[in-house]
Amino acid sequence: MTSALARCALCAALILPVALPSVPGEGGGAPDTGFESIARNGIKHVYNLEFESAEKEFQELTRLRPGDPAGYFFLAMVQWWRIMIDIDDESNDAQFYAALDGVIGMCDSLLDKRPDDVNAIFFKGGAIGFEGRLKFHRNDYLGAASAGKKALPLVREARDLDPGNSDILLGAGIYDYYADVIPSEYPFVKPFTLFLPPGDRQKGLRELETASENGKYASVEAQYFLLQIEYFYEKDFTRALALAVDLHAKFPANMVFHRYAGRAYVAVNNWESARTEFAEIIARARSGMRGYTPPVEREAEYYCGMAAMLARRFEEALGDFERCDAISRQIDRGEASGFMAMANLKMGMVYDLEGKRDLALVEYRKVREMANYQDSRDLAKQYLDSPYTR
Repeated sequence: MTSALARCALCAALILPVALPSVPGEGGGAPDTGFESIARNGIKHVYNLEFESAEKEFQELTRLRPGDPAGYFFLAMVQWWRIMIDIDDESNDAQFYAALDGVIGMCDSLLDKRPDDVNAIFFKGGAIGFEGRLKFHRNDYLGAASAGKKALPLVREARDLDPGNSDILLGAGIYDYYADVIPSEYPFVKPFTLFLPPGDRQKGLRELETASENGKYASVEAQYFLLQIEYFYEKDFTRALALAVDLHAKFPANMVFHRYAGRAYVAVNNWESARTEFAEIIARARSGMRGYTPPVEREAEYYCGMAAMLARRFEEALGDFERCDAISRQIDRGEASGFMAMANLKMGMVYDLEGKRDLALVEYRKVREMANYQDSRDLAKQYLDSPYTR
């Protein structure tokens, strides 16, 4: 999980993910409430991974206002979440890039006619930001950084033109927070951020809080980023748990929010609640529910095993760890994953607690042959020399 955290951190530092911006009315007048209602319904469907329903809503936006980039941007976001639920699947990349290019082209046409069109500025910044996010996930770090450099001035310009728009604070808050925090946390990021303006940790937090509380369209995305910040960087796990539980309650079919609820319960040492969440994740994965992929199931099996082990339900724990290991052997590419290493280590520890030393030694020897993860190899050597007893 450490490498995944660094990956997410670099992504946030390099790129400006301007998501779900405000949709003003035609000609800068009062908002079209019918249009807004459709947009909000579509956004709810996106976050609940109901992609077909979301597309119907956003296609209606493009029918109502064919010259407005809003509907087209939101249609691209459907593709983004299709990618996010299985980030290793690149089959949706081309369609996503094409959709973003269409949004950028439409915005450029609008800006040629009216350079201060805040709607066009905002959606162009959002499209460039999301283009950069995917480039980062595909290991195109320079392309991602270039996208961030292009997107940031657009967000700042939009904020100057519409200072009362809380949705704009999403992108600003993400940038201000991560641009301050990430270079010190991950020094390897610094070469990619030298040409970007400095950030402000506290200002970023305030901006994200405002966006989460007052944003029309960006409140959920702001809350999601606050959740990640509280969990990974601020280490306020009680706050992270409250955010995760709230998001999961609002969007019960979103496996990302579901996983964070389980992880946050682990972080506050509420293992029984964690097991309840992860057991539900396993059930959903086995039923084939959208987004509950084998990597999601593997994580859930591991944490269920940890909960059972701590409760001294050893046979139950072994079953969970064995299933975690089996899934890892199906999906790991190249070297063994951290989940495989830790599942085998924990199996050895459980066998030691059961007094089955011969079986424990088999597991520890396996771990010694795997890549090191959170000192897994050193711990395996320690327990090879003397049994685990705690």
